[in-house]
Amino acid sequence: MIDTRKTALIVGASRTLGLGLAAEYLRLGWDVIGTVRGSRHTGLHDLAEVSGGRLTIESLEMTEPEQISALRDRLAQRTLDLLFVNAAITRGDLPIGEVPTDMFAEVMITNALSPMRVVESLRPLVVPTGTIGIMSSDQGSIALNTEGGQDLYRASKSALNQLMRSYAARNAEDTRTLLLIDPGWVRTELGGPDADLSVEESIPGVAATIEGQRGKPGLHFLDYQGQAVPW
Repeated sequence: MIDTRKTALIVGASRTLGLGLAAEYLRLGWDVIGTVRGSRHTGLHDLAEVSGGRLTIESLEMTEPEQISALRDRLAQRTLDLLFVNAAITRGDLPIGEVPTDMFAEVMITNALSPMRVVESLRPLVVPTGTIGIMSSDQGSIALNTEGGQDLYRASKSALNQLMRSYAARNAEDTRTLLLIDPGWVRTELGGPDADLSVEESIPGVAATIEGQRGKPGLHFLDYQGQAVPW
């Protein structure tokens, strides 16, 4: 009997949004590969223990290019229906003129450069009808920035969006779906305790939006309710 279950690789799945997305795809009947940084025990390990073997865990520090290459080699025999990169950091709400150079580099490397390195390296594992997605934010929208604040985080997400758009343009003949997803303002370490949504309220919408775009080539910037986000 042919196994027709789909497989998702979720990069950055140890907690909050990434962990929630891994759990949601398991609930939907998928096999899931989730990455964590280092060897520490995480919520993803707890989830794997009750997954009946459908969740496997890989170690990845995605700011280290050689680790991305090693992950690609380890997964060379796997076929992915979804590659989704969920990773971002913030270092406080400083005006851009007060941001130290090393902080600027750290946030840009983590939030913009590293996700694109993952996409570029692991793309061959994704089936031609599959989906490649990255967790973005409406704070990366230039059109929606009418209040300012969070200068560095906003800039990193705008950079991510621009890089993904360049990637899509360079690969215009690719039949895969490309997604930038805004999960909404979620109560996470990054979103803070006053955010509008819980992970449980955001993630089912994120997964539904991803699935709703399956088979639609090209790049789409959408929120967790499936609505287009202005660039």
